[in-house]
Parts: sequence; C-alpha cells; structure tokens
Amino acid sequence: MTRAPLQLRRLAIYVVGLAPAASLFWLGVEDRLGPEPIRALEQGLGLWALRFLIACLAVTPLRRFAGVDLLRFRRALGLLAFSYAFLHLAAYVALDFGFDWAAVSADIVKRPYVTVGMASFAILAPLAATSNAAAIRRMGGKAWAKLHRLVYLAALAAAAHFLLVVKSWPAEPLVYAGLTAALLLTRLAPAPSRRRRAPVSA
Repeated sequence: MTRAPLQLRRLAIYVVGLAPAASLFWLGVEDRLGPEPIRALEQGLGLWALRFLIACLAVTPLRRFAGVDLLRFRRALGLLAFSYAFLHLAAYVALDFGFDWAAVSADIVKRPYVTVGMASFAILAPLAATSNAAAIRRMGGKAWAKLHRLVYLAALAAAAHFLLVVKSWPAEPLVYAGLTAALLLTRLAPAPSRRRRAPVSA
C-alpha cells in the first residue's frame, strides 16, 4: 500500500488539529461548557495552542534521539499553534471586553499573566507570517532559521502564561511547564552516534 501524498497528510493534520476548536465552539453554542463558558472556551483554546507548541518542540528531539522524522510536518504544527493562540486572543478581546481596545490595553499592563501571554502571541505572529517557502527565499536560510528560534521563547512564555493564569498550583500547568523545559533542554544534549542508533522501521 502506497503512502498518502505529503500534501494530503498535511491537510489531514490541519483537519484533525482544528477539530478541538470546532468542538469547543459547538459546545459553546449548545451551552455545554459549564458554569463559566467564556472562561472554559478561552482556556481550552489557549491550552491547545500550548499543546501544539510543545508538539513543535518535540520534532527535533524525536528526530535526534529516536530517529522519528516529522520535520516535514513541523510547519503545520506551528501554524496550528498560532491559529489556536489567535482564537484564544480573539475570544479574550471579543467576549471579555467587547472589542474595547482601551480596556484591553489596560488589562495587558495590569495583569502579568496577560502581559506574558501577549508577549508569546507577539512572537508567534511573525513566525506564522514567515512560515512559507517565499519567506525563506526572501530572508535567506540563516536569517529565517534565526528568527524561527524565537519559538523557544514563545513556548516558554506560553507555559508561564498558563502557570500564572491559575489561582493555585494544580498539577496540569506544572506538567506542561516541565515538559516545555525538558524539550528545550534536550537541545543542549549531544545527539547519539548514528552508528549506535537503532534503525527505525518505516
């Protein structure tokens, strides 16, 4: 059986990746998001943004240490992370503040977790805008790669945003923060020798 074409597999990633957003909005329409539906919607979208950022960070360690090459799908994962971050921000601006930009600006300054979250989004925006072959050609490979290393900072800021938004210290945000830190630290470890690496079946 032949493998599906690359473009078809990427399309499948987008379809599956956006399914949680569709589910969250449908549950909102059906009034099934619990006693605080706006908060549940915003947090659900933000959590999926963080999950896709973590998935992006996992691509390189999987390739280096396990021989699993998902590099061709990293752009799709990154764009999904940005899409969820955008939806998270849009829900915050529209549902919490009714597009009152002055109030939004004041909230960004007043609340540290909002400040950190906005910083993460501000980093992700240019990365999403340059996630295409034309941008690589225009910027040059080295400059493009240097810019896209900022995803590490965006992921750290997103994990910190999740930690700060909760009122206590439940396990979930700590797990995500620890996983983010661990994936970043793997980049400091030397890759195993190719001769010692066990072959990975297709």
